[in-house]
Amino acid sequence: MEDTPLAPEAGLDPAALAAELADEHIADIVEALNDQEPGTASDVLSLLPHERAVEVLDQPELDASAELIGRLPIEQAAALLAGMSSDRAADLFRQLEEPARSHLLAHLDPETKASLKQLLAFPLNTAGSLMTTEFVSVPASWTVEQTLQHIRAVERTRETIYAIYVLDPITRTLQQAVSLRRLITGEPDAPILSVARTLSPITTTPLTDREDLARLISKYNLLAVPVVDEAGHVLGIVTVDDIIDAIVEESTEDVQKFGGVEAFTKPYMDISFPEMIRKRGGWLCALFLGEMLTASAMQYFEDEISRAVVLALFIPLIMSSGGNSGSQSTSLLIRALALRDIHLHDWWRVALREIPSGITLGFILGVIAIIRISLWQKLGFFDYGEHWVLVALTVGTALIGIVTFGSLAGAMLPFILQRLGFDPASASAPFVATLVDVTGLVIYFTVAVMFLSGTLL
Repeated sequence: MEDTPLAPEAGLDPAALAAELADEHIADIVEALNDQEPGTASDVLSLLPHERAVEVLDQPELDASAELIGRLPIEQAAALLAGMSSDRAADLFRQLEEPARSHLLAHLDPETKASLKQLLAFPLNTAGSLMTTEFVSVPASWTVEQTLQHIRAVERTRETIYAIYVLDPITRTLQQAVSLRRLITGEPDAPILSVARTLSPITTTPLTDREDLARLISKYNLLAVPVVDEAGHVLGIVTVDDIIDAIVEESTEDVQKFGGVEAFTKPYMDISFPEMIRKRGGWLCALFLGEMLTASAMQYFEDEISRAVVLALFIPLIMSSGGNSGSQSTSLLIRALALRDIHLHDWWRVALREIPSGITLGFILGVIAIIRISLWQKLGFFDYGEHWVLVALTVGTALIGIVTFGSLAGAMLPFILQRLGFDPASASAPFVATLVDVTGLVIYFTVAVMFLSGTLL
């Protein structure tokens, strides 16, 4: 029989629901709690066995985890936090508000409190903020058998046991990283370093950005990477699952920014109405002010529009084509910059690619526009006047200029933003479209004056 996720009824008794969920898969428990009101979910969480409750809180997919733990009795909340992985506990702690945060911190045991303070001291989205302090490390003087016995003793309290970090017995600096696979193939009495690779271990610093960290893990195909200080001491490790969660969050933020929305840190249904207005209103107002320049441009060419009303028919076509080409370039360049396929000094190479690309794409659209105008005129669908050929040439030529400008502007904008220290993803599609709308009108009517002067104009 195919397994199906639990779908508990709203208002179900918390004790009954906790008993029902206790033996279920952890993902199903999380899904069931997400379907409940926060008060009910918190009650259910408090009634689950301690280890199961810790597993639930360790899942990034659990909605409003800070709110749930904030509703628990302070002693139970502190015990659950102490059992969680340190990186996940730090994420949860960042979401707590004062005074609940300080009150809970005061009830934690000294070891958990020290670990949290260490992680919270690092800037958000850096290796230091993502790492866990629960890793397996052994002195370089140990044997393979001693290491295996140590793993058996501590494995339940460690984030991962697939990498063992070998430290200098005196200075405690990192010497090597040994995979579990190599460890179990070694002779029991052999020194731990005898099963280590001869290459230096791949490490990172606590201030490394999460995107650079993701590239490092991907490049060397690592399950975890140790975070070391300047002296070479291991502060913690960042595991691949933590990086996946971070990259999903980063991608979500980039998608939101590209849509012209300030990035949200909560699921859509958990966003309050005031926050929704604040995050979206600022961008909309900025874009609206930008679109006012479009109105100003049309006012400037008011005489041309009044004398050749037929030109107004193609304004939406012109504006959308430029905006679309700009958005295409922007999306390609944002991704390329994020993946480090290109760098800031490559801007001129990108420009040299986008100019001929824009001309070619504009020419294709221009030909389509000329064919469309010609067919509508010849088949009697619409009469563009006695100078319809010049009108068709105006639209076709303008499209070449507008699409070329849109492609170039859309490609250069991410470079400009990154050079100024902003996230290139802030070059949202609506922002690019607004920029190209204004310049597109200027290009369109400038071409119209060139082609139609002495006839319609």
